[in-house]
Amino acid sequence: MSLIKRINALEPLWWSLFGLGGTMAAFLFPVHIFIQGVAIPLGWVSSELLHYERLVVFLHSPIVKIYLFLLIVPPLFHAAHRIRLTLEDLRIEWLDRVLPLLCYGGAILLTIMTLIVLL
Repeated sequence: MSLIKRINALEPLWWSLFGLGGTMAAFLFPVHIFIQGVAIPLGWVSSELLHYERLVVFLHSPIVKIYLFLLIVPPLFHAAHRIRLTLEDLRIEWLDRVLPLLCYGGAILLTIMTLIVLL
């Protein structure tokens, strides 16, 4: 069984990660945009919260590391699946063979890099 067929056999997994990534992005990204783009500039939240010394202490918490992992990794797989399906619609023959490897391989590589940075 070729690698491409194995990747395509995992289609339910990719769709599950796609859904999880979209949900996580939909719930978590607006909060960050609101805090950093609206609440801090308007003075509703103290900008002291984002000082380097305070963030370094905050980032050592295991709960914060889990939160950052969930903020970063599922949207990577969401983007990988969306890019793959969008480019497959172009119906370029040679692209169908390398596209799953590039998209999902890139998401897996970035997941590993995220784990290394967070640990």
